[in-house]
Amino acid sequence: MSSKSNWKPPKAIRGGIPICFPQFGNLGSLEQHGFAKNRMWSLDNDPSPLPPANNQSSVDLVLKSTEDDLKVWPRSFELRLRVTLSPGKLTLIPRVRNTDNKSFSFMFALCNYLSVSDISEVRVEGLETLDYFDNLVNRERFTEQADAITFDGEFERVYLSTPTKIAIIDHEKKRTFELWKDGMPDAVVWNPWDKKAKALPDLGDEDYQSMLCVDSAVIETPIILKPFEEWKGRQEISTVSSSYCSGQLDPRKVLYGFR
Repeated sequence: MSSKSNWKPPKAIRGGIPICFPQFGNLGSLEQHGFAKNRMWSLDNDPSPLPPANNQSSVDLVLKSTEDDLKVWPRSFELRLRVTLSPGKLTLIPRVRNTDNKSFSFMFALCNYLSVSDISEVRVEGLETLDYFDNLVNRERFTEQADAITFDGEFERVYLSTPTKIAIIDHEKKRTFELWKDGMPDAVVWNPWDKKAKALPDLGDEDYQSMLCVDSAVIETPIILKPFEEWKGRQEISTVSSSYCSGQLDPRKVLYGFR
């Protein structure tokens, strides 16, 4: 969570897991990352076809298109989110339903603001050899050459056709985040570094040192929904408490399972 996050609606909160819908970034005519992250959501009493969440560790939320939304994006929708907290794991199940009488397309992203000890001591594995758009070079397309992603400056890339599992290894905290996703083929990796952090009014000047965004996303090929169709994604973030540095944790086991 940013030390300078703005908590007053309709500003988005800088931290946690903002939801980008129906647009990612400035790839369209709407405001940056769309409007869902700026809206007040409601508790969802009818999460069908998901079974009701009867335990205290889950919550169902819903965002339905309003008159204001329809003025800027004239498509009727229902966006649902189930959040489940279990030991060592956070699960999010987003769903978008087309309640309009015509088809529409949309982009989507879960922007995971991960807390890390020191960004220069963090590595991301699972994205090597993949193609990506580099937003710092006019969205040019490149192929990742590094064995793992490390950070020594501003970083903003959209990786394409990514695996279901990505590992974020924090050497100093001896902790690895394991990001598992389904239905969201792209992954965004972002850190603003010092100059951009100072330029962002809702981000503390030093906050970039202890954060990393790794997003589950649908960007390159937007989802198309016919009337009354529904799209569903799933994301799980879990932690493995161990040290890759000391050889206790093999990142390949994190990525491909411990069996």
